[in-house]
Amino acid sequence: MLKLDFYKNKRQGDQNYGKIYARAKNAEPINLEQLANHMCEHNTPFSPGVIKGILTDMVSCIKEMVLLGQPVKIDGLAIFKAAVTSKPANDVESFDLDSNIRNVRLQCRAVGKLVRKDLTNEATLGYTSLAMRVKSGEIILSSRKGEYIATE
Repeated sequence: MLKLDFYKNKRQGDQNYGKIYARAKNAEPINLEQLANHMCEHNTPFSPGVIKGILTDMVSCIKEMVLLGQPVKIDGLAIFKAAVTSKPANDVESFDLDSNIRNVRLQCRAVGKLVRKDLTNEATLGYTSLAMRVKSGEIILSSRKGEYIATE
């Protein structure tokens, strides 16, 4: 189940200022070894070590390919590709790779059963225990460090 917490829009002047939204509360990420162990539990003939090795090589190869400008599509998961963030230049002649390119980043677009519509249809949603206490009125949303959060 995907657990949800509440937050309050704190952007002054926004038409939805002060309104309440939900935010997914995710657990700590698992690493490749933990993913390999999980995959091994699905009746595979491969050991966790073999699976981890394949996944590690896959990550390395995806990085290599996207840095060559070759998007990588993993069917049923996503398309990975490189993108850049750049600063503006007054004209083409003054554009310089070293000073105008801010960074290179990885973009990921879901495909197959991981697209938004399918995830939304398949998700089981619920509230965190803190969000349940907010809903019941036991605690209220308040501001701390500039962000609205549930506090006791």
